[in-house]
Amino acid sequence: MDYFMIKQMNGMKMKALLVSHNLFLSIFTFTSLLLLPHVQCADKGDSLAPTFYTQEIYKELQGLTTTLTKDIKEDLGFCIKDVNKDWEEAFNFNGKLDFVEACVKQKGDFRGRMCTTAEIRYYFQSFFLEGGSSASSYVQPNQNCNLTSWVSGCEPGWSCSADDKIDITKDIKDVPSRIKDCQPCCEGFFCPQGLTCMITCPLGSYCPLATLNQTTGVCEPYSYQIPTGETDHTCGSADVWSGVVNNSDIFCSPGSYCPSPIRRVSCDKGYYCRTGSTHQNRCSRLSSCNPNTSTQNMRAYAALMIVAMSTLLIFIYNFSDQVLATRERRKAKSREAAAKHVREHVQARERWRIAKDLAKKSSTGLQKQLSRTFSRKKSNKQGDLFPPTLPDSSSKPEEPSKPKNKEPSNLSKMMHSIEDDEQQGFDFQIGDKNIKKQMPKGKNLHTHSQILRYAYGQIEKEKAQQEQNKNMTFSGVISMAAEGGEVNTRPPIEVAFNNLTLTLKGKNKHVLRCVSGKIMPGRVSAVMGPSGAGKTTFLSALAGKARGCNISGSILINGKNESIHSYKKITGFVPQDDIVHGNLTVEENLRFSARCRLPADMPKPDKVLIVERVIESLGLQPVRDSLVGTVEKRGISGGQKKRVNVGLEMVMEPSLLILDEPTTGLDSASSSLLLKALRREALEGVNICMVLHQPSYTLFRMFDDIVFLAKGGLTAYHGPVKEVEEYFAGIGIPVPDRVNPPDHFIDILEGLEKPTSGVTVETLPVRWMLHNGYPVPPDMLHLADQIAAPSSDATNATHTSKGTEETSDLSFFVELWEDFKSNIRTQKDHIEAIFLRTKDLSERKTPNVARQYRYFLGRVGKQQLREANLQAVDYLLLLVAGAILGTLTKVNDETFGSLGYTYTIISVSLLCKIAALRSFTTDKLQYWRESAAGISSLAHFLSKDTIDLFSTITKPVVYLSMFYYLSNPRSSFESNYIILVCLVYCVTGMAYALAVFFQPSPAQLWSVLLPVVMTLIAKQNRDTAFMKILVQLCYPKWALEAFIIANAERYTGVWLITRCSSLMSSGYDVNQWHISLLVLILNGIIARIVAFIGLILSQKR
Repeated sequence: MDYFMIKQMNGMKMKALLVSHNLFLSIFTFTSLLLLPHVQCADKGDSLAPTFYTQEIYKELQGLTTTLTKDIKEDLGFCIKDVNKDWEEAFNFNGKLDFVEACVKQKGDFRGRMCTTAEIRYYFQSFFLEGGSSASSYVQPNQNCNLTSWVSGCEPGWSCSADDKIDITKDIKDVPSRIKDCQPCCEGFFCPQGLTCMITCPLGSYCPLATLNQTTGVCEPYSYQIPTGETDHTCGSADVWSGVVNNSDIFCSPGSYCPSPIRRVSCDKGYYCRTGSTHQNRCSRLSSCNPNTSTQNMRAYAALMIVAMSTLLIFIYNFSDQVLATRERRKAKSREAAAKHVREHVQARERWRIAKDLAKKSSTGLQKQLSRTFSRKKSNKQGDLFPPTLPDSSSKPEEPSKPKNKEPSNLSKMMHSIEDDEQQGFDFQIGDKNIKKQMPKGKNLHTHSQILRYAYGQIEKEKAQQEQNKNMTFSGVISMAAEGGEVNTRPPIEVAFNNLTLTLKGKNKHVLRCVSGKIMPGRVSAVMGPSGAGKTTFLSALAGKARGCNISGSILINGKNESIHSYKKITGFVPQDDIVHGNLTVEENLRFSARCRLPADMPKPDKVLIVERVIESLGLQPVRDSLVGTVEKRGISGGQKKRVNVGLEMVMEPSLLILDEPTTGLDSASSSLLLKALRREALEGVNICMVLHQPSYTLFRMFDDIVFLAKGGLTAYHGPVKEVEEYFAGIGIPVPDRVNPPDHFIDILEGLEKPTSGVTVETLPVRWMLHNGYPVPPDMLHLADQIAAPSSDATNATHTSKGTEETSDLSFFVELWEDFKSNIRTQKDHIEAIFLRTKDLSERKTPNVARQYRYFLGRVGKQQLREANLQAVDYLLLLVAGAILGTLTKVNDETFGSLGYTYTIISVSLLCKIAALRSFTTDKLQYWRESAAGISSLAHFLSKDTIDLFSTITKPVVYLSMFYYLSNPRSSFESNYIILVCLVYCVTGMAYALAVFFQPSPAQLWSVLLPVVMTLIAKQNRDTAFMKILVQLCYPKWALEAFIIANAERYTGVWLITRCSSLMSSGYDVNQWHISLLVLILNGIIARIVAFIGLILSQKR
């Protein structure tokens, strides 16, 4: 990588260095003028204090800096952001002017030996053209140093005095004549070979007088030699200032710091000094620094961090779900307390009712007995005193027996109190007739216990009503509601279909054909038939989910030609597969579905009641707090998961509920429990239709209507269950003894059994058409003739039917082309269905996107907590990667740590992308189901992105906690953290897009390849316009630029040439740090928009 950077810089040296010469021209002109007051004072023989020199220098600096700022910004703005700041850090010799004073005393003509602007410009132009190599660091020939004139001042480290007086404050265009009084340059200055003047060394450099090595003949610590044959010529000062890649002679050595160009001090213990340092840096607390060291020893810190982070991650890995488990236990205790409270009140009420009935019976019997006794005694007394006489108008024997103002007896008071109490009802919140008056409304229930008591009270009331109305039908429910009873009825949806036919596009194959009938609210219908009869296709057509088919015929909703999608908010569809969230509990799955799909204005207690009712009716109470489970992590049983799958649609209180094989995989008890729950839904007016496979006879009799489909999607029977046996017996297919009727009919339709009466399977759909007066398709008229003439040859009929099914053979290419067109039509239908907008006729307003977003946040947060072990593994990998890369890729001052940052971009991108794939790959099926049900896709996407922001913020900290302190770059931790946050945000968005558009395995492969390939492209030379555009499109280019700029800004003083050369060769600009971050964020936003669009297009309705 170092070779690559050197090659890259040398390849662009002409362009980079020619631009940079203006900087150094300005700087050294600045320095020359800065020293002018000292020379003038020395010439006059005055003795001035250094403080006065400093004040005079800063006065001129203030005006000169203002003059040069514009030129520096125009030519060198790519590597100098703040001119004043960089000037202070490179040439602020305040309190460090001892080397200047020494030179003034030593050189009486100090002012005449300083380089002019023309000489400085000439030096850097020649230096840039030669590439700045230390072996040939001389300028091009000029009037002082050329083939015919080469004075000793032209040698490296030497200078001469000007022939004439020079005004150094002016911008001189030509090199002045300077060949008098040649002497070694002063320490603290450098004198280039080929020029006869001096230039000040910047801060961070060490420019002492060289000493001759008698063995090698080299002037140390520099790399030049004295001319041979000249005995009077000695070693001078430094000869070159260039980038550290070309020549590092004047750079302050590592392990030492140079407060001025002539002082070098070794670092003390507990401090470290980098190359080119002007002061020593204190080591951090968890590191150790020996004397004369250039880096910190971070082994103790690394070991401590690894142990601490590993312990924390292990703790998270093993106890991540304890927070939720504890919270669920607290909720369970509250729920059990509420249920116990309701049960106690119910029992108390029942005991009171029994006691009241007994007291009523006892008091009634006692009153009758007393009445009989008193009546008997009274009659006996009257018989003894008065003989029987005819009634007379004058006599009034009844007069004395009339009671006047007599007080009621205690027995009568007791009876009246019992009757009054019976009318008023028992004052308990358990759902009696006066419950709505006695307890607060749903909106007034605030505490969790109040809501649960309300829900369980209502459930107990409903149980009591079910006991009283076991045999009540939907019509009975309607009549009871009309009489003022409390019955929850839903908007009815009646689905009528006439001559419904589905044909596969491009193949002209019938999947469903000539199906007519209707399914009605308040009834439970079953669809049965052999495999391939089109049962699921029939339900999909009713639910508006059939794709890739040409649909003919009509489907009427409540007698109107309307789309079923207009009633999407009150239509439930239960898929055949158990598509539920395995990392959520049973209650959490049901509660989320209820929150997002029930009316937004429904009070929370009523929503809780609905969820509790579904849990109770489906028998899920024992496992309500158990995780559903996944393939890797076992949860509830398969039958329980199937009931949860159905419950997801039941909790939204649908008016039309379509189920695809809900009893498959269930035992008879579970199936019976499920059917009872569905029949209870039907009592509220729900239109229920489902596909069944081989139900038991008991289960079969629980249905109201049955649809038998024959092969080819034709109807063999559609009507009440009670009449199906009678119908088939009437056409000669009776049910044998001890045979389950549905199994027998399925075997007939499958062809496993042949009717004994001569009826063929092919004629069953035609018989049903004739029985109901439906039109018979032309290609099936021969079957009608066969029914009319049963004595005809069946073999000929079979041959005829087979002949109608023969199709012409197509060539391979024609068939391939037809399949291609069919796929295009299918995709077109799919896209049209996604963006289909229909008028909402459901009269239900579900929660808006913001409210659903809040519900999603809670759900995704719980899922992340339960999968914290995976997050812990991600953090551990980042920790290890940071430790390894920080140890192996120490920051190289020559390239500003480019190698380590390159590996950082690759490793962080790879690890974060793979981790982010889980956000949208693990629950695609659940998303498709929820989006088809009308739940917001935007809320789904934003919630996952919001929860992932926690990882976006924390993962850079984990990585930098090892990499930053082990590699020890000069840039701040904060700047590295900000860059990594933007990088992780960018790659996370790209991972979303990969997860949405690809299957898990290809998505992981792309996640590995993209960071590596794009980083390699970003490091290539931008020689052509295509490569420039391609590099700009690669996000690693912007991340690497931000890292390099943040680090390069910390290289000041003697590092200015290195900084400008490196940035120019790489094409970077210090002013684009914020732009680089913005580009990374924009890439992340664009990737998220693309991912969201892909998520919308991937919906399966």
